[in-house]
Parts: sequence; C-alpha cells; structure tokens
Amino acid sequence: MEESNKQAEYYAPIEFVAESADEGRTLRDVLRKRIGISRRLMVRLKTSEEGLSVNGHKVWPNHKIAEGDRISIRMEAESSETILPQPMKLDIVFEDEHLLVLNKPAGLIVHPTTGHYLNTLANGVMHYWQEKGERVRFRPVHRLDELTSGLVVVAKHSLAQQQLAAQMTEGSVVKEYRAYVYGRPPEPEGRIDAPIGRQTEDPHRRVVREDGAPSLTFYRVAECYGNQASAVDVRLGTGRTHQIRVHMTHIGCPIIGDGYYSEERWTESELGSRVAGIIGRQSLHACRLGFRHPVTGEEMRLEAALPEDMKLLERELGKLTTR
Repeated sequence: MEESNKQAEYYAPIEFVAESADEGRTLRDVLRKRIGISRRLMVRLKTSEEGLSVNGHKVWPNHKIAEGDRISIRMEAESSETILPQPMKLDIVFEDEHLLVLNKPAGLIVHPTTGHYLNTLANGVMHYWQEKGERVRFRPVHRLDELTSGLVVVAKHSLAQQQLAAQMTEGSVVKEYRAYVYGRPPEPEGRIDAPIGRQTEDPHRRVVREDGAPSLTFYRVAECYGNQASAVDVRLGTGRTHQIRVHMTHIGCPIIGDGYYSEERWTESELGSRVAGIIGRQSLHACRLGFRHPVTGEEMRLEAALPEDMKLLERELGKLTTR
C-alpha cells in the first residue's frame, strides 16, 4: 500500500513575544502562564511537525526561553467529516481566524443528533466554511435550546475552545437574555437560587428539587404590562439545561410561548389566547454575550437584536398598558 504524501494543513500561527519574566523558563511553563494551555493540547503541539517553534525553529516543550524570543504555536487543521455541508442563511455577528459568533434563529438545532443529521446550525456553518475554502472543525462552545434564539459561539480550533471553556468554568463569561413572561416577578430585581434536577416522571423535563444541581439566575424587570406580563432581562450564574425556563416558572412567571414549562392558568387565559397566534415558541433570546477573546485577550461585548416574532409580541404586550 502506498503511503500518502499529503502534507498536513495548519491554521495561521498564534504568536507571542517573551517578556523579561519569561527569561529562563521552559516553553511549556511560559505557555501555561501566558494562555493556560492544557496538557492535552501541549502533547498535540509537541507531536505536530509545525506545532511549536521559537524564532522560526522547531523546539520541544522543555526549550528554555529568553526575553524577546518569538514564540509560535500552530495547530493542524481539522474538519468535521461527519457533518454534512448544507447551504443555509447565516447571521454572522463576529468572525476572525479563531472564532465565529452567530445569531441563531429559533427552530434550529445547534448540532446534529441521532436521526437528525441535516437542518442544524452545524450543517450551515460547515457549508459556509467549505465555500470559503477553510478546513475547520465545528466546535460550539455552548448551546441554545432549539426554540431559543440568539448568540452562539463556535471555536475554530482547540486552543480557542479550551480557553473559552475555562472562562465558562470560572464564570467570567457574561450571558444575558431577554424573556417575556406571564405575570410580574416578586421583586423588580432579584436572584433565583434554586437547584435543578430531572423530573422523575419525565427525564427530559427539569424541575426545582432539593437534590438537584446548584443553579443561579439573576433577573431584572425591564417593563411591566399591568400585572399580566413582564419583559425581563436575565443573566445566568450557572448553565443548567432549561435553567431560565425552569426558574421563571418556579417564581410563578413562566415564559410566554413555552409549551413545556408554562401553566394552564396562563395559557388558557385571555392573554394566552391573544399571544398564541403571535409567537409559537418560548419568547427567550440570547441577546448579549461578554468574554475575553481566547487568543488576544481583548474584552468582547456582542449583541443580537430581538427577532421579529419577539418584536411583535412586545408590541402586543404594550397594548395592555394602554387599555
């Protein structure tokens, strides 16, 4: 069998200049201090032909660094071979060689699942990159429910994914949502600290329960429509499945349009009937996202405007205050 002569493809290099504090330290230590590089990624770089270099020369992780050295790391290009490319209109909010941030519409799953191989955000992104001639693996840093719209971050390489995952773990990523809920929250501003776990009768459904995982949600009422509905800005303190939907229902203010966690006293009310023809999904939108750029360290603040169905809902709710 003939051996393939195909050379590996690499992403653009990520470069740093060593500072005085790096003098005499190993490359491994410098990269851990500078970017918190993981042991797993270090092994991949070490075994890659062009993974680690100093001043243009390939080196090993134990290479001693001097002030002013130009450190370069390059990762082999990867592709999500199992995700089928599919033409799709994408709302791109930000993109560079490290990240892609999109405004996902409601009704779109982020990643293919068993029996659902097409019509996902991943299929559209893979087609987009293919058309650009980029070989990139689809790495969503976080996900949104199918019927939730808004900002989704996709890392273009393993270093960006690792760095953003670390920020998620330490709680420094700011994720803010706009929701329209039935009723009026008990306070104009507050926190919901209530553990969430699976419901015994329906494992797909989450509920507040004493033995659940610690879950924290912060909210601020942006607008009240009488006592019948409210516009609420929500910030996540943790990232549990269905967290906002469960917590808002827990305080008696289920999200309008949420057929899974709402309550009959609201859905069968006059207001429930009025809004049923306006929005057919939970009125929840990931509108703002804040994090440090995983490579440059720049503070990123990204926003996505409300989708049309939520704008229509907002206008309809506004009529309640003038009746």
